[in-house]
Amino acid sequence: MAPRGVATPDVRERLFAAAERIVERDGPGALTSRAVTTEADCAKGLLHAHFTGFDGFVAELCLDRFAKTAAKARVLTETAGQGTVERNLNAVALALFDSGDLALSGLAMTRPAATLAIREALERGAPGFTEIQDAVAEYLEAERALGRVARTVDPPSVALALVGTAHHLLMTSHPGAADPRPLVARLIATLVPGGE
Repeated sequence: MAPRGVATPDVRERLFAAAERIVERDGPGALTSRAVTTEADCAKGLLHAHFTGFDGFVAELCLDRFAKTAAKARVLTETAGQGTVERNLNAVALALFDSGDLALSGLAMTRPAATLAIREALERGAPGFTEIQDAVAEYLEAERALGRVARTVDPPSVALALVGTAHHLLMTSHPGAADPRPLVARLIATLVPGGE
């Protein structure tokens, strides 16, 4: 543990990573500010010194993970013509389910103040599902131009269906629910027939 008064480097990511480990290991019910700081091996008040309470922490954790997934989606177009269309789409869609995102989204939904903060941040332009959807549509347009996706495929509709399904699965999942990855893989194969 860092001595009192000594700066803790990368405190946000350290606390976020600790929260994800707790949720993955013990479920969202085990996530408390004390559990996070104990897991992160830092001072008990550190979380409240950097976030507007525990709801603020949960909201910023979810927004941070959405932003990281949106960043992955933004580079999707650069993969056009490489690998397979299904694999490329799966990589982005499934990134939403990595790092405990299912449980974290469920946690946020049980905390109305966190849910409101997330909604307000997204309305102000924070990266989220809309940015991911736009990136998927742009990628599919690029693949269609290369002839790797059938001309009959409507990229914006496929992107909406894919991201909407991922959003639905994130928001309705619960501990012990079936792994959504196979379902998403089947959806991609259905939505983009003829993709390499």
